[in-house]
Amino acid sequence: MKLALIQLHVVPGDPSANIARATEMVRQAAAGKPDLILLPEVWNTGVPADPAVPGADENGAPAALAMRKLAAELGIPIAAGSVADRRGGAVRNTAYVFDRTGSETSRYDKIHLIGLMGEDRIYAPGARPCRFDLPGLPCGLMICYDLRFPELARALALAGARLLLVPAAWPKPRLHPWRTLVQARALENQVFLAAANCAGPSGPYDFFGHSLVADPLGNILAEAGGSEEILFADIDLAACQDVRRTMNLLSDRRPECYQI
Repeated sequence: MKLALIQLHVVPGDPSANIARATEMVRQAAAGKPDLILLPEVWNTGVPADPAVPGADENGAPAALAMRKLAAELGIPIAAGSVADRRGGAVRNTAYVFDRTGSETSRYDKIHLIGLMGEDRIYAPGARPCRFDLPGLPCGLMICYDLRFPELARALALAGARLLLVPAAWPKPRLHPWRTLVQARALENQVFLAAANCAGPSGPYDFFGHSLVADPLGNILAEAGGSEEILFADIDLAACQDVRRTMNLLSDRRPECYQI
């Protein structure tokens, strides 16, 4: 199975430019015949500083809608990263997934909001994990800061996810924790993890790229550089079962002993 990760330079507050560039890069990625395309976090607006979030999607349009149409046109499932999305009177950091027909497979509102970057002033938090299936591909969704909370990745793995998808806007200088957390979440849950990051300066932040794909042993299978790039990686989901046949961390858990 081939994954394509879109490492995008996001122009803050310019959804039209970002949609045009994301569309161009998705079309380029499609030429490599991937089985799934993943975009980064809040790629429609960039990381907003204004709680009003000018340019946010309204109920998944126009940015998420553009990816829905591309998925149907190209016949390739698209995990459309996350977008700033205004729904029900609140702005949310929402990840959308569309199958090869353009149907919405899942929608996930970011649960953990990072106070350091003011997300808790801007977005309404999500409250439910997102575990979903594409044909032959049991997946879970997390967004950026969620990587720092191992409980969420574990819950998704226990629910049967074999591939965790993580759109991110992870800024400099935190490259070491980025790599470490991607590898740890994959290793401790014996799953594949694909994390697509933004790249380049965007408003007050500078994103270092280095999108990653890690295997169930925590090995890095593919890593991007520091600028815009399409990262491809081949994964074999059977590796999850191979690893667990040797040492099954999930079945060796003793949750009845974890209460203090």
